[in-house]
Amino acid sequence: MALTLSEDENLLIDSANRLFARSAPVSAFRSLRDSGAPARFVPALWTEMAEAGFAGILVPEELGGTGFGYTAAGLIFEQIGHVLAASPLLSAALASEILDRDGSEAQKALLASLADGTIFIAFAIDESRRHRPDQLDVKATGNGAGFVLNGTKRFVLDGGIADHLIIAANTAEGPSLFLVNSKSPGVAISPLDLIDSRNAADITLQDVRLEADASIGTLGQARPTIERALDVGRSLLAAELLGIAQEAFNQTVAYLKEREQFGVKIGSFQALQHRASRMYANLELARGVVLKALRALDEGDRASSALASLAKAALTKTARDVLNEAVQMHGGIGVTDDIDIGLFFKRARVAGDTFGDDLFQRERLGRLVWRI
Repeated sequence: MALTLSEDENLLIDSANRLFARSAPVSAFRSLRDSGAPARFVPALWTEMAEAGFAGILVPEELGGTGFGYTAAGLIFEQIGHVLAASPLLSAALASEILDRDGSEAQKALLASLADGTIFIAFAIDESRRHRPDQLDVKATGNGAGFVLNGTKRFVLDGGIADHLIIAANTAEGPSLFLVNSKSPGVAISPLDLIDSRNAADITLQDVRLEADASIGTLGQARPTIERALDVGRSLLAAELLGIAQEAFNQTVAYLKEREQFGVKIGSFQALQHRASRMYANLELARGVVLKALRALDEGDRASSALASLAKAALTKTARDVLNEAVQMHGGIGVTDDIDIGLFFKRARVAGDTFGDDLFQRERLGRLVWRI
């Protein structure tokens, strides 16, 4: 397992950097946040990302995507973290993973439109304030010709813009997945106002009638697919958190070099140098963990689930620690909206909690290591 980047991967990073520097600087995210646009992303940016192949990065070429793989996707997410680019890329990656793995031919046909950025598909898994993927209270009841869905999904990423929803539900046979048109009768979408200004929604399902072919994969056998999709999501979020933490560190070091107190640059204070050194060391360790988790997904490593939780736990804590230090080292201005640190702080907190915070991941990791 190579823990260094190839020439092609470095070229991908350069390509992503150019795209985001041109079309998605942090100032663009500020403008988006202040505009109150309900979609919570810029369609023109998403079109550029789709044209660059990012939207279909996990969609196989034969299904209309680029099929670059998980490591490539993670490198893009890391660059997204540097600029806080708001997009439905995570939802696209999760939908790609699920439909490519278990979807019918008709369901897989949607992946071409997903890859070119013309449709949005959201994955609805959580049902409470905490991430508990094993507890599914949404019910899908067979009615002879199909199914009837009832229940509520919480914090559905990109649920406010989704054309289709992938709903995890309990059936008589066990955990199952269903593809649901978001405009179906009985589907009620309630957009959320999150501190990181991203698109998410609560979704209520009341007597939503589905045809039999709405089921994704074998009825009652969705647990491995759900876990695999969550492992992908956790690894990609860990990569984004790495980018967020690295950018916050870069901005903090720059501030230490320019801010003066008592007639000298505060970066000359030994106590602050020690704190910055610890941040740097932790970031370098975290970088290796993220890359290993992404490589494991690409290579089908049997430890990929454990590594996904390890990466998510490590980066949730590392990003939290780095952002806390960044705010403190900036002083009073660090808690105002005058500089960007607060934006990175907010995004890191939401991304850290998504699909399980560091405490959840540590507990899961403890269970998984006994199976390896």
